[in-house]
Amino acid sequence: MSEIKVTDNKLFIALLCVLVWLPLPFGSNRPWAEAIFELAMFVIVWVWLVSFYSGKLTISAPFIAARWVLTILLVWCGYCLLQLCPLPLSLRLLISPNNTQIYLQAGVTSWAPLSLYPYATFLFFLRSTAYLILFGLLLLLVNTRHRLVLLGYTLVFSGVFQACYGSIMTLSGLEYGFFIPKLSYTGFATGTFVNRNHLGGYLEMVSAVGIGLLLATTSTSVHARNWRQRLRNFIHLLLSQKLILRLMLATMVIALVLTRSRMGNTGFFSSMLVAGFFTLLAFRTQASSFKDMFSRNDTRSAVLLLSSLMIIDIFIVGAWFGVEKVADRISESSLAHDADRVDISVNSLNVLKDYPLTGSGGGTFHAVFPRYRVADIGAYFDHTHEDYLEITADTGAIGLVLLATVVILSLFGALFALFRRRDRLMRGMAFASIMGVTAILIHSTVDFNLQIPANAATFMVLLALAWIALSMDRASEISHASRSAHNKHHKLHPTASVTQ
Repeated sequence: MSEIKVTDNKLFIALLCVLVWLPLPFGSNRPWAEAIFELAMFVIVWVWLVSFYSGKLTISAPFIAARWVLTILLVWCGYCLLQLCPLPLSLRLLISPNNTQIYLQAGVTSWAPLSLYPYATFLFFLRSTAYLILFGLLLLLVNTRHRLVLLGYTLVFSGVFQACYGSIMTLSGLEYGFFIPKLSYTGFATGTFVNRNHLGGYLEMVSAVGIGLLLATTSTSVHARNWRQRLRNFIHLLLSQKLILRLMLATMVIALVLTRSRMGNTGFFSSMLVAGFFTLLAFRTQASSFKDMFSRNDTRSAVLLLSSLMIIDIFIVGAWFGVEKVADRISESSLAHDADRVDISVNSLNVLKDYPLTGSGGGTFHAVFPRYRVADIGAYFDHTHEDYLEITADTGAIGLVLLATVVILSLFGALFALFRRRDRLMRGMAFASIMGVTAILIHSTVDFNLQIPANAATFMVLLALAWIALSMDRASEISHASRSAHNKHHKLHPTASVTQ
């Protein structure tokens, strides 16, 4: 038993180390950093499989609950691999006529793959497989409440480091990225990322986890009837993890404001409102009446927390560190102001028209787009500033539907957890999943966060949190609920058991 526990613990710690490492080397958006991430995932899953077949490890409840999502992700990886497989000319003419025309122009008249740049698609396949492994390992290794809390704090501490580093570099004028001077986005917080918007995307997601942990924190303060009790409550607040978490969240909000990322800030506060609405709706369904809803301690705490986050972060922290500059950038947004982004998106639509079903191949946008670029676009762009557009251009309608299904199913899983669970921690993590996923979905309409390995991996963590929140310790909660119902019935009908 001890050997099993040691193996399990080591794998979990290794997984946490990977999550901390991912954002450090430019968001892992470099071939060597990407290779380290993929190698780490393959090694950890290989050790887990060997231990599993040796009888040392078992399948967890969240893994079983997410089996359909895991199946779809396996199909997605298989689909990426299919894009690399040589297909006969007749079949390619049926599936993708433009693909066939390109290969014929290159003198290839026999078998050829669906991808127009097989090497880039192979790297895309490896990266997709690493994300699938990360998702599966999280479901398997985050199998206790302690580990779930540790995972949450690991992400929050990583976000705080990025926030402090990015803020210090910006406010001090040092302007260093990952051990080298910044070549772009000087004057804006970027952390160890290259792009300020990618730091914004990362902070959106890890801040959601921090808020989820805050919601999960049980309030133990006693109602103050005199000044002594008020003093005790105040001291308890100063020493509590709530205040520490709140300060860490404020630090991340400061950095988010200093990125001056328009959609980063918009996505953060909009997703908080969306997740907050569903949280209050969940409390409403769990209350016996509307009046009882607001008399419950859980509901009051959630309302006060979310209200304070909005008020303090926008009007105090944001005003001090320049939220008006973010507002100015949002107000300046227009077709003329963002002409390059609009032109890239418009021209990318032509890629979709030519490769609607299967796309041009995973990861091939940077190689295919120059053929569609007009003269007005002078700079080189390796990504379009819209994740949905690039995913569809690369993998076609088939790829978009597969990934959308994974996200939708996970969001429903998080909503079910929020409405059905009574456990504070599970509801907090469900909130984190809903808020973080919603934030990055909003941000992805104008940026390419999901093309950055650190952000895409963190997105997979949020999807996994939905299934962990839904199914972890579910059996014990149901058992406790049934015992409570039995005890309540016994109190109302004390002679029932005697009569029976």
